[in-house]
Amino acid sequence: MIHAVEEALRSFGGARASRIVDGGHARIPEHAHPWPVLSIYVSGAYTNQSGRGEARVAYPSAMFYAAGEAHENVADRYGLEQIDIEFDPAWLGRSALRIDHPVRLWAGGAVAPAARALGALWSSGDISEAKLAEATGRFLEFAAQAPEVRRPRWLPAVLRHLQTDPSVQAKDLARSLDLNPAWLAQAYRAAMGEGLRQTSARLKVEAASALLRTSDAPAAEIALDAGFCDQSHMIRAFRSVLGRTPSQVRSEWRPWR
Repeated sequence: MIHAVEEALRSFGGARASRIVDGGHARIPEHAHPWPVLSIYVSGAYTNQSGRGEARVAYPSAMFYAAGEAHENVADRYGLEQIDIEFDPAWLGRSALRIDHPVRLWAGGAVAPAARALGALWSSGDISEAKLAEATGRFLEFAAQAPEVRRPRWLPAVLRHLQTDPSVQAKDLARSLDLNPAWLAQAYRAAMGEGLRQTSARLKVEAASALLRTSDAPAAEIALDAGFCDQSHMIRAFRSVLGRTPSQVRSEWRPWR
């Protein structure tokens, strides 16, 4: 079984970044890296096992591993996409990494969109090494000081609704939970690090990506099966969530099929 497709994004003398895409139910055995690693979530879900214990990650987040810190992942049915940034601490130009544990998980909250923005910078080809080092260092300092995210009691129920029907409207979610729709949308974004519409688009992209990677069905048919209005809607969502088109996602896996 092919576990992953890896694409090098940027590489310097003291840092490198790769896009890692694991297939559905892929198991990534225990491993470690000689440099610290920052793994930025893009889409999918997985169970992580590390020195901090077991954690299931299924929404915008970032994980930090100190150099040599062993970890392993098991992807869920739709697989997992991440951007891994490995770096020599000296490359950051900072005296020390102020991370209070060899493994840190920041899920949702203000750190999540900041991580997504950093991943987009590393995926871009028009930014200098010095600016990438500065942005990566600023993110780590920000994340290290970020307060713990409070999870509303109703959040698991909302996530279950979205998993069952990604197109469900905020007003219907609010009605089912006896909450104000505007307040629900605001509190959800604060907890998850993305809005309800962003989650809806991401879940549809995850389902469509799995079909693109494992079947020869026409893209228009996959778009409808994944819950999109049409193929154009799917293309816009892919560009927003993954920064690539459905045809690019399919071509990444074609050599292995």
